[in-house]
Amino acid sequence: MKFIFRYLKMIIILSATLLLSCNSPHNPLQQPSIMYAQAGVVLDALPNDEIWEMQAWEKLDQVWLGNTPDSTDFKGKYKLAWDEKYLYVLAEITDDTLMDIHTDPLEKYWDDDCLEVFIDEDASGGNHQYSYNAFAYHIALNGDVADIAPDSSKVLLNDHAIVKRQTTGNTTIWEVAFQLYDSTFTHTSAYKPISLNAGKKLGFMIAYCDNDRSAERENFVGSVAVNGTDKNRGWIDAGIFGKYELIK
Repeated sequence: MKFIFRYLKMIIILSATLLLSCNSPHNPLQQPSIMYAQAGVVLDALPNDEIWEMQAWEKLDQVWLGNTPDSTDFKGKYKLAWDEKYLYVLAEITDDTLMDIHTDPLEKYWDDDCLEVFIDEDASGGNHQYSYNAFAYHIALNGDVADIAPDSSKVLLNDHAIVKRQTTGNTTIWEVAFQLYDSTFTHTSAYKPISLNAGKKLGFMIAYCDNDRSAERENFVGSVAVNGTDKNRGWIDAGIFGKYELIK
């Protein structure tokens, strides 16, 4: 009986792997999708929830700044899931040096080691440099979440995400639950996140800022191939984000 159960589980995982391979953001033939977390997600920075076991990893391998790092210096991969309340991001990052040299969470946070998650709630694309048309969440090693406000100031948006992180050796697991906000979000009043549902479209990509004991990050590696010479456009242009559909 145990053998049959393991066999069926293997078939499910292989089927999901093939589906997600077709749904990869690098595949222009099909819009990628994000699977529903039917059994929920326990935020503990461990990749052992059912929804994570059903999926293949997506690569984080597009160099936006710097040179292609050696795999011992940096490599990354990620998975996505959702329920009515959260967009879940699981990332596994191999990095031989973790650096957080700026004690002020709003000072040059992009030059510290950090996970950066880009979310365009309605997949509308367009400019978001000084607006909340989309968000570029920089997640520090201590869990602070920073972005740029419409007045061009740097702000903490820690209440937008629940961040769990643990490091073993050179491997760090990030597990983050994001509440999604639309372009009318403001800081001046209590603002409720939107509810998620099957069929919803959103823009998404993920990146990592890698600093190996320098004044600035040496590498910036993302999930989406960006055309042209200026590949560091995600903090301005939501049009380069991957486009996803939430499915059940």
